[in-house]
Amino acid sequence: MQFPEWVKPALGGAAGGAIALAIVGFSWGGWVTASTAQTMANSASNDAVVAALIPHCLARAENDPEASVVLAELKDARASGRRAIVERAGWATPINEERPNRALAQACQEALSS
Repeated sequence: MQFPEWVKPALGGAAGGAIALAIVGFSWGGWVTASTAQTMANSASNDAVVAALIPHCLARAENDPEASVVLAELKDARASGRRAIVERAGWATPINEERPNRALAQACQEALSS
């Protein structure tokens, strides 16, 4: 079967255009792969959970009988050690969890420091 002579350049142009479109789309168009989209969705959901639990953490800090001691320790600590203080106090441990949430502890100590 014979193809017309114009078919080969047309297919080459279509392939080149598709490649250029993919490069532009992924570079500047905001396109992402499925795994990147999943990572972004997981990060967003974790951030939302932390934001929703900050009031719980602050309420636990307010109701803790040892709060004045912990807050004084928090005030005197370096920035890098404050998260661990909130974790040890148990304020960043969500209900029905055994271990504190690191991101929640960081957000909670920032809220307590401001």
